[in-house]
Amino acid sequence: MQVNGYIKKWPMVAIIALTTLFSLVIVVKFGVYSFSGSSSSQGSVVASSPQQNQQAPQKVPSGDNIHRGSIFDRNGKALAVATNYYHFGVTPSAIRNPQIFAKIVSPILGETEKSILKILSENAKASFVYIKKKIDQTTYEDLRRMCEKNGYTTAVVRYDKIPGRVYPENDLASQLIGFMGAEGRGLAGIEYSMQDTLSPMTGIRGEEIQGKNIYLTIDANLQSQLEKIAMDAMESTQAESMMLVAADAKNGEILSYISYPSVNLNEYTSATKEQMMDRPAAESYEPGSVFKIFSVASFLDEGVIKPDEVFVCDGTYEKKTNSGERIRITCLGQHGSVTAREALKYSCNDALAQMSEKIESEIFLKKLRSFGFGTKTGVELPGETAGSLKNTSDRYWSARSKPTIAIGQEIGVSALQMVQAATVLANGGVPVQLSFISKIVNSRGEEEFVHEPVRKNRVIRESTAKYLLNCMETVAQSGTGIRSQIDDVSIGVKTGTAQMADIKTGGYSDTDFLSNCIAVFPVENPEIILYIVIEKAKGETYAGRIVAPVIKKAANVIIDQLGMSRKGASSLAHSGVISISRDPPVVIKDKLPNFKGMSKRQILPLFEQKNLHIKITGNGGWVVDQKPPAGTKVTKDMEIELVFE
Repeated sequence: MQVNGYIKKWPMVAIIALTTLFSLVIVVKFGVYSFSGSSSSQGSVVASSPQQNQQAPQKVPSGDNIHRGSIFDRNGKALAVATNYYHFGVTPSAIRNPQIFAKIVSPILGETEKSILKILSENAKASFVYIKKKIDQTTYEDLRRMCEKNGYTTAVVRYDKIPGRVYPENDLASQLIGFMGAEGRGLAGIEYSMQDTLSPMTGIRGEEIQGKNIYLTIDANLQSQLEKIAMDAMESTQAESMMLVAADAKNGEILSYISYPSVNLNEYTSATKEQMMDRPAAESYEPGSVFKIFSVASFLDEGVIKPDEVFVCDGTYEKKTNSGERIRITCLGQHGSVTAREALKYSCNDALAQMSEKIESEIFLKKLRSFGFGTKTGVELPGETAGSLKNTSDRYWSARSKPTIAIGQEIGVSALQMVQAATVLANGGVPVQLSFISKIVNSRGEEEFVHEPVRKNRVIRESTAKYLLNCMETVAQSGTGIRSQIDDVSIGVKTGTAQMADIKTGGYSDTDFLSNCIAVFPVENPEIILYIVIEKAKGETYAGRIVAPVIKKAANVIIDQLGMSRKGASSLAHSGVISISRDPPVVIKDKLPNFKGMSKRQILPLFEQKNLHIKITGNGGWVVDQKPPAGTKVTKDMEIELVFE
């Protein structure tokens, strides 16, 4: 059959050309995909590549050739150190006498002969079975030595090396540091968010890859002292949870980060959901009266109120809109005639609600967003909440929304957002980005990243910021935050106590309260921002009574720890020679201490004790494992094995 009479020549040629071109595109695309994505396509060639004679970086699995970097505090104290664990398995059919095998390995594994025999008998026909998983380096070496001595070769037994992690400080800053899972990947905190830095997954196949070390901004010594204060506060108030964040006001570096309850990172698999929760980053809540400082700052900066303007508080703010909606907000008392300063001093709801009438809703909301509310702060942590800040178009926006937001309700914030917003006041109206990363150092000891302050766009005038700080100082001197006052360092605070939501009723709880307080000090030249939240305290819940005193204790520790100047402090002549304190050497008494995380310098005195035999294995500067374990009773001529990495 002839085609010419049915289909014309040129359209046919065009169709064939387009079809051929389309086919070529598919072939090329498939070839590129195969080259980059398939492990079996190393022989493929892409002619257009200018570097086709070089081996391209490929994805490599986490394994023996990847060495995870460590996490340190700002001063170099180890917080997360790489180690190795082993899964011990056997081929059951290759074991001729299970009883003898069980007798040999059970003491080393810390298992009974009966339990090992049970595993072997139940898996007699299996080609392979694990006897015990995640044994430490010391146990592995003892086990391998014993198996080789008794003729159990690699045809019978197998040791699967897996990456592990040791957390020398246990639960210190646990939600910040996070933890690593069995597969060698971070599952929470910095371990998760900085996974690619700690353990890079790209490189030349077979090449040794060393992860980078991360130095956090927190000070482990300061963190430890503040955690003790936080724990005491939780116990005394019988609270369910607590948060504490301390930041350098000038550069945004977080110096301490506490979320209670916490978890021992070396035992994270047994932790509860409450212990794992990173509250300062992930929890959104209504802050109550603490928020008034940002509301007043917005009103003043927009010029809708003046510092000397007077508002009359009769104990209740009431208003009826044209649509018939009635608004009623109660106050803690009848404060009479008050200015903005006095409204903050007494935490007057009535006066704040009256102030909110003077500003347009959209302008007010825009100002609050410029403080950072309603958006994530952008810190180096996963799971951060953006909080909640309504729009006037939201279905739940009403006539009472603006005055209610002004007093810290109908808005959701995080602890990190509150600290971020406070940097605006501390830096003359310009916010500074918060950060947890001090520096990143490669395996050669070279600093690849060093944190520098990131200043954002101006939010309020410098005069407004100074006025608010001065008002906060008044709150500490004679207002609701008087119990936070420090004798020799000026401090500005704002307290707040808010009813928490009742999930069952959809309203507010009559028993559950969130008590919080924010502080900035010294007022004349802010260096530190400190924010503390106590949730669901029993009995007394008023923030001025239960949080303000904790602010005072924590602030004093921070001042002393950082060497901040105090008024009236003696001026002494100094030789110019600075003595740097080091971790004290270890001393052994009746029971073995926990050596994990100790340096070689600290354990040197052990070699001088003639009644002990110290065995060192591994290289590195930090103890990652020990045998016998901590708490073992010390005996004469005891052998202590310390594993270093």
